[in-house]
Amino acid sequence: MPSIRFDRYYRFAEMTELLQAYASEYPNLVQLDSIGKSHEGRDIWLVTVTNKHTGKHEDKPAFWCDGNIHASEVSASTSVLHILNRLVTQYGIDETITRALDTRTFYLVPRLGPDGAEWALADQPKLIRSSTRPYPYDEEDPYGLEIQDVDGDGRMLNMRIKDPNGPWKICESEPRLLQLREPGEIGGTYYRLMPEGLFHNFDGLTMRSRRNKERLDMNRNFPSAWRLEAEQVGAGPFPTSEPEIHAAVSAICSRPNICGAVTFHTFSGVHLRPPARMPDDELPPEDIWTYKKMGDVAQKMTGYPAISNYHEFKYHPKEVITGAFDDWMYEHRGVYSWTTEIWSPQRQAGITDYKYIDWFRDHPIEDDVKLLAWSDSALEGKGYIDWYAFNHPQLGEVELGGWDSFYAFRNPPPQFLEKEISPFADWVVWQALASPKLEVRETQVEEAGSGVYRIRVAVQNTGWLPTNVTNTAIKNKLCRGVVGEISKDGNDLDSNGNDKPKWLVAGDPREVGDQLRGWDRVAVGGFGWHMDATDDVAVFEWVVGEKGTYDIAVFHERAGRIELKVSAGS
Repeated sequence: MPSIRFDRYYRFAEMTELLQAYASEYPNLVQLDSIGKSHEGRDIWLVTVTNKHTGKHEDKPAFWCDGNIHASEVSASTSVLHILNRLVTQYGIDETITRALDTRTFYLVPRLGPDGAEWALADQPKLIRSSTRPYPYDEEDPYGLEIQDVDGDGRMLNMRIKDPNGPWKICESEPRLLQLREPGEIGGTYYRLMPEGLFHNFDGLTMRSRRNKERLDMNRNFPSAWRLEAEQVGAGPFPTSEPEIHAAVSAICSRPNICGAVTFHTFSGVHLRPPARMPDDELPPEDIWTYKKMGDVAQKMTGYPAISNYHEFKYHPKEVITGAFDDWMYEHRGVYSWTTEIWSPQRQAGITDYKYIDWFRDHPIEDDVKLLAWSDSALEGKGYIDWYAFNHPQLGEVELGGWDSFYAFRNPPPQFLEKEISPFADWVVWQALASPKLEVRETQVEEAGSGVYRIRVAVQNTGWLPTNVTNTAIKNKLCRGVVGEISKDGNDLDSNGNDKPKWLVAGDPREVGDQLRGWDRVAVGGFGWHMDATDDVAVFEWVVGEKGTYDIAVFHERAGRIELKVSAGS
């Protein structure tokens, strides 16, 4: 078994070795492929997980997970690795996981943005949003503060500088903390606060942040409602312009059996659902109803609330996000997709009644006190560092300290990592098993006359979701209905489906039926008017004029493929 630990973060070379070890150790369950190269030439690894003895991966309903599209969000990679480990080590032990791998496929991409993660995990890390490719200009900003570990202690903390016009003051109830100065307040000692670092071309007075040369946000580069840089910062020059996103989009579009997805990010401790740029009432109500049902399950299984991007997770009330993965999966692929934001320091500290984005704009000082107490006890004081004097080479006497956000906020500290990510595997498996699934309901062959036989095959969608998964998939014509095909002695259809063989008396060699419902939208009833119609069943009939064995294939690109051999007249 691969030697993997979930109390640490892996750099690319180690992660690659682990994935290769899984493929070697579990050859009947795991296939490892590269779906493309990153900007710096690293492989973007895709792990396909299914029981190969029960069918090809492409012939089963599938679920997609990826992580670490954003550079410093390295716990996202660990979450996907944990799902992989859980699937393969519990196959044959856990009944639910065994059923999932026998009947479904999982496509796992632990690190969609390997270059930026390498920078974040380096001995001297550099924090960027996502890709290391320079954008929009290949030049360094000559001015401003570059975040650095200026005192060489291995941490990038904060600097506070005494300034009579500074907006911060010492907290009265907890002097280790800073709190905002009140309007009109004068006569005290006030501070200006900024990240630990050094200024470029400092004039002794003007202070601003230095803009990274690498300003792409690859989670704005997906095709759904993509917008130009003037409207959506970091979106790239055109949709899928970045090799990592092009690889993901191509891989997903070439696997139409994908019925759902989760992309892992940090942080907030929530599951986010589309849409991000419009209110819920602009989507099919049936899709929103199902999304909410799935969200209720997600909260019960993981402890994370499931919320709307548009209604509850806006960065600014007048702005929306476009070009994101979850919107693209829902709008262009027609499946339910989620963005899971790992880790909530607030919740760890006992702060439960708060709004995720709004909290960072304004919250009571009592919340900071709770967080500080959590750092003191749970983090042994490593999350918040008491302020200490430092002679800054440009600013003179300053103080360093405050929150070590990279340690405490951006990802779970290593000792909390496994506990935090463990529930995700069960939730992902639950979603995969909710996908549509074709199964044979009935097969009949009867003589319809002298030397003429009627073949009847009925299949049923046994999944919770309909074969189309969402109403959006129907609206945008993203998948056809259930297909039935008949052939004999290798006499298959031509590429256009026009070659009708002489032995076929009635019916077409290829017949396309309707979508089959699941039971996700069945209303509570039993009051005298409820009718569970057999809209989950498709029946295909052919009349053939020759004895022999016929090959029947019934399939739906999302709900799987069934192949049968049927004997007539033997």
